[in-house]
Amino acid sequence: MSAQEKDRLVAWSSELRAVHGRLRKALAVTQEAVKRGEQAEPATRDLLLYCHGFCTALDGHHRGEDRELFPAIAEAHPELRGTLAYLQQDHSMIGHLIGGLQTAVDAGESPSALDRHLEGIAAIMESHFRYEERQLLEVLETLALDADPAAVLGPL
Repeated sequence: MSAQEKDRLVAWSSELRAVHGRLRKALAVTQEAVKRGEQAEPATRDLLLYCHGFCTALDGHHRGEDRELFPAIAEAHPELRGTLAYLQQDHSMIGHLIGGLQTAVDAGESPSALDRHLEGIAAIMESHFRYEERQLLEVLETLALDADPAAVLGPL
């Protein structure tokens, strides 16, 4: 295997870490915007945009993993199918929580109500990311997947 091929293979673990880092930052920015907006009832347009942008990014990340990354891992490492099924259940749960936040945003709920939704998402998201990284980073260092990182891990 050439050094260039090795770099591309190792890049999948780096790509996942980078996307998780960007999603963590996007969540932190959104939570900060909510805290600043707590004086405004109902939530301001800027706050709603932060919430919508974060929800779209996180959902896109999980859809890309389910569609592209997890099938490639399952093919190369069938022993991880149980782990992948667990991670997909997390994706479904997080999707449900995102739906609740989006409903709250659409209903014009207060920033404090939005903050409660974000806290729930933050707790599950962080637990999910840590588990996913523990279970998959080593596998991703050797995964041969010739695909666009934005299609695989979301456009963030």
